[in-house]
Amino acid sequence: MGTDIYQIGIRPLLFHGLNVDPELLHRWTLAWLQGLEDTDHPIAQLTTRALHRSYCLEHSALCQSLWGLSFANPVGLAAGFDKDAVAVGLWSDFGFGFAEMGTVTLHAQPGNPLPRLFRLPADRAALNRMGFNNQGAEAMAARFQARQQRGLTPAYPVGVNLGKSKVTPLDAAPEDYVGSFRLLKPWGDYFVVNVSSPNTPGLRSLQAADQLVGIVAALQNENQGDKPLLVKIAPDLEWEAIAAIVELAQTYQLAGIIATNTTIHREGLTTATLRATGNRVEDEMGGISGAPLRQRSTEVIRFIYQKTTGTLPIIGVGGIFTAEDAWEKITAGASLVQVYTGWIYEGPWMVRRILTGLLHRLQHHGFRQIDQAVGIDTIHSDGVLPAGGTDGVG
Repeated sequence: MGTDIYQIGIRPLLFHGLNVDPELLHRWTLAWLQGLEDTDHPIAQLTTRALHRSYCLEHSALCQSLWGLSFANPVGLAAGFDKDAVAVGLWSDFGFGFAEMGTVTLHAQPGNPLPRLFRLPADRAALNRMGFNNQGAEAMAARFQARQQRGLTPAYPVGVNLGKSKVTPLDAAPEDYVGSFRLLKPWGDYFVVNVSSPNTPGLRSLQAADQLVGIVAALQNENQGDKPLLVKIAPDLEWEAIAAIVELAQTYQLAGIIATNTTIHREGLTTATLRATGNRVEDEMGGISGAPLRQRSTEVIRFIYQKTTGTLPIIGVGGIFTAEDAWEKITAGASLVQVYTGWIYEGPWMVRRILTGLLHRLQHHGFRQIDQAVGIDTIHSDGVLPAGGTDGVG
């Protein structure tokens, strides 16, 4: 029913009929959600309960624990959707097992010039060059604090994705990341070092191990082991560079790696020109997300899982639209997965459909818990049989 309503009726209207600018539509959506978040009116409470009934699926087989945090299911909302944490309390009502706020920077910044967000429907993809537009770490911390004063705490793990302020020189990046972390440390359940967005000049150069080490060391010194700290990497890195990041993550006891961010590659796209600008896609700046990223992000997940023999948790993101896509990343080695572009294309019932499909696959393979499926395809490829359950999903 949800598929028919959104994909047959609502999405064509939004994408083609009304031809609404994607970023404007995004702002409208967040404004509506913020209105629900910021009021205790009975109508708002009824609305959130209705959302929960429609979109949520709860089952013990989908639960797992990572970093001392309890995840009701492995599907999360990726960073970039709720940059300022304006709807932080509501994402679990859409079925998500966790959500990542940000990317947030120490200094508030407007981001890149408009237009900067484009749909590529023929490729089931998006191109963005947002540039970390956000209200800054201090404003996000104040929002978290205001919620706490109202007696509200998120009912699921909340991550905070940290980026470098555009005004901060690259050689001052460690202090910039630490400044954001210091302000937000009380509020995030885990934190992510984002050095892989293609939309801040020079940022991706910080992925080089000799550059990243200064940021990671400074953050871990400030952290003192209190919060799980992860790093988010680009899909466009060479294997040697990824291996160097993995080694650094192990040396500095990072909690995990998020694989991957958007890609700057344009190969294989059906879309030749952007309708909004008339320019060729290959000439437009920005990162591609969605279906074109699926295979490469899974390959990176598998590589990291093999390099670490499954000892470093991975959050897989890139091109997830269906339960099969999520299962592919989990069985390649991802303990958790995140969605963004797929959610825009598939609609708000997507998470429930994915979770239903994951339960069916667990049953088929005889696994009682989702964590038993992590990396089984990668293990099989090495000729080693995984240790799986035999009793099925109860």
